[in-house]
Amino acid sequence: MIRQRNCHQARYVMRLSRKWFLHSLLAVLTAPLCAQDLSPRAYVITPMRTNAVVLTWSYFNGGFDLNGAIPITGATGIYSVPSFSYYRSFGLFGHSANATISLPYGVGNFEGEVNTRQRSVYRSGLMDLTARFSVNLIGGPALPAREFVKWKQKVLLGASLKVLAPTGQYSPDKIINWGINRWAFKPELGYSERWGNWLLDAYAGAWFYTANPAYYGVPSPRQQTEEPIGSFEGHISRNFGLGTWASLDGNFWWGGITSLNGIQNLATKQTSSRIGGTVAWRFATHQSLKVSYSNGTYVRFGGNYQSVQVGWQYSWIGRPGKGSEAR
Repeated sequence: MIRQRNCHQARYVMRLSRKWFLHSLLAVLTAPLCAQDLSPRAYVITPMRTNAVVLTWSYFNGGFDLNGAIPITGATGIYSVPSFSYYRSFGLFGHSANATISLPYGVGNFEGEVNTRQRSVYRSGLMDLTARFSVNLIGGPALPAREFVKWKQKVLLGASLKVLAPTGQYSPDKIINWGINRWAFKPELGYSERWGNWLLDAYAGAWFYTANPAYYGVPSPRQQTEEPIGSFEGHISRNFGLGTWASLDGNFWWGGITSLNGIQNLATKQTSSRIGGTVAWRFATHQSLKVSYSNGTYVRFGGNYQSVQVGWQYSWIGRPGKGSEAR
């Protein structure tokens, strides 16, 4: 009788664990498609051995940044970016940690005025691969699913490193490319605090770029360098049920002056911000949807576009089909 009761209790705990891990995972997964993306709940933790695959479709409409280093005015684009991401959480010296890898593909049309003549171009190809490693430093212990269900978030402090690898489509004789032909790194510190159903997030970080040795130039390519871009991001969100929440998102970034062959172009300094919103809905045990929208608010240079993003996520703990956690 005691053994039967313990089995019932174990099954109940596992059901709760699956619910709560999906609730947390939907919060932290995003597809990092652009340098100044909005990512609510990026430092909320999940149980150890959590896995997820995410398919995301993003739509962009508006101005885009050509670094002001070439004679194009009024550059605009309408393009979509489907992407595939994989997420895995684990423990690191007793702290919750996770890693995400994303591979996007871009398709779109672009136009602008070149030497008083209107030009347009179509581009389709792979974009740069993105990887992110994150670890919670304070308040986010590494917990298995059975213990995670009893844990309550208070204040979380974490750190992350995002890496952009130059794997995307790139040609030095084309003005518009999907890849940037250089490495980029973004170290970041993150803060998250919960009050009942409300959650506040704030992050501060900076992008650092290596040199592009073959930037577009006539008659031959030139070396392009870019100064770091500092960024600040904030989110306020509210839960409406397990895995269902909505947030108000905003950010601000500055810097990024570019140089060609060592000659600075001060007009390329970026000072911009975006504001938007995100809605997440868990509609099945292992599946969820997330929709977000953002638009440029204050734009001095770069960031003057609208963005819509829709993501579908399938999540599980452990190995699919192995053990009670994966059922």
